[in-house]
Amino acid sequence: MSGYGRVPVATPLHHRRHLMLTEHPVASPPKDPTPDPQAPRSPGRRRRRWPGRLHKNTPRWLKVVVAVFALGVLFVAVSFGRALTASNNLTVGERAAEWARDNHLGPVVNQVENWWFTHNAPKSGGEPDRTIAADSSTATSGTGTTLPHLPPPDAVPVPDGVTPVANEGVWQPVGALVGGAPAMYTTQVRPDSVHTSLLAGLAWMDPQLLRFELHPGTTEPGGTWSEPSQVPTNEMADLVAAFNSGFRMQDARGGFFLDGQTKGELRDGAASFVVYKDGSATVGQWGRDVTMTPDVVAVRQNLDLIIDNGGGAPNLAGKPAADAAPGVPAAGLDDNTNGAWGDTLGNKVLVWRSGVCVTDTGALVYGYGDGLGALSLSELMMRAGCVRAMELDINKSWTTFNTYSAAAPGDPSTVHGAKLLPEQSKGPDRYLSTDARDFIAVLTRSPSGPTPTTTPGTGSSPPSTSTPTTAPHKSPKTTTTVPRSKSR
Repeated sequence: MSGYGRVPVATPLHHRRHLMLTEHPVASPPKDPTPDPQAPRSPGRRRRRWPGRLHKNTPRWLKVVVAVFALGVLFVAVSFGRALTASNNLTVGERAAEWARDNHLGPVVNQVENWWFTHNAPKSGGEPDRTIAADSSTATSGTGTTLPHLPPPDAVPVPDGVTPVANEGVWQPVGALVGGAPAMYTTQVRPDSVHTSLLAGLAWMDPQLLRFELHPGTTEPGGTWSEPSQVPTNEMADLVAAFNSGFRMQDARGGFFLDGQTKGELRDGAASFVVYKDGSATVGQWGRDVTMTPDVVAVRQNLDLIIDNGGGAPNLAGKPAADAAPGVPAAGLDDNTNGAWGDTLGNKVLVWRSGVCVTDTGALVYGYGDGLGALSLSELMMRAGCVRAMELDINKSWTTFNTYSAAAPGDPSTVHGAKLLPEQSKGPDRYLSTDARDFIAVLTRSPSGPTPTTTPGTGSSPPSTSTPTTAPHKSPKTTTTVPRSKSR
């Protein structure tokens, strides 16, 4: 029978399985080594990306930016760490603020301080919460040798409308007699008629019985100096007092001169504290009242005068005696004309401030306290008899006046200090060890030592006339060892 019309017979299932197993396998096409970016990747084969690691597809410029930023952060951290661990007597907060000012962050610090002091201003009214105790160590016996000395100061009047508390404005002799007379007096008085719960401190010093020394700090003014950054041990027995100096040199708008070396530049017109070879000192305007002469051993400038009498008398240490024109607050002091008195806090922010002046007799007076603006500081100093005055440092951390005495006379190891104002921040023994900031030490004169003179060439005010001399004298340039400091 032919094949036509034959009905196809289905292949049994087990035969089909046999055929599938016996057929030659078809070769699969070769795999493409390049993975398909569209194909999903198996979770088990995904590459781990470590946190913080830049992917290889990250642009090169971004890698450079991140690297530079990391290096910058490292540099700042190292610099800040060194500032915090530096060997000095500053607190952590003081070190942080100093580091910020040294690294172009001064305006930020200024704004923070301005905000803080403005929102924490001293209260108005009230009475002091403590008494003004009489000093039990006043006028201890000393050498009996008679030395010329200035007449004692007049009492300091209290502000208008204020009823004085016990001992307010009354000068009390402090320390050993020198040449048979008290060489230093201190008192306390309300700063103004508004902040009557506060007490400011004043110290009157006789440059005919005392000598003055300018000491550099370990960080201010910077550099290497012949004088130590503390009162030397061999001078501690003669130490009567010590007080803070001016602003940091980058903010002082002036220079620092000591034993032939200058930091910055001595600026004509700057308020200047000047020390002479004989140990006497005065306050005046550089180029008018005081100039560079062979007898000048130290100059500390800070801003402009806050009290000025136009020049002339008083003479150095009041010798010869002369009639000095009265001082008045400097023109523009209240609104800080031309930034002459700095811009850290402005003149009207009430903070701890300090200043030093010369009186009409040639005595020196230091004043400081809380709740003071530049104008109220000048008014406080005028009540103490000042005719020319300069502002020194400000803020509680930097204002200090300590008196010193030895438990065993002549033994430097027994010398300890006492604060003029108990509210001041730094301790009573400040300046007996190295200090970060420059300062002025006050010591007794030896009866056989040099006495203040006003011989020609001392750089002191000219011999007196009843009319003050106002014509400025151009000072010769001094040799500087570093570039001019920046003003604020």
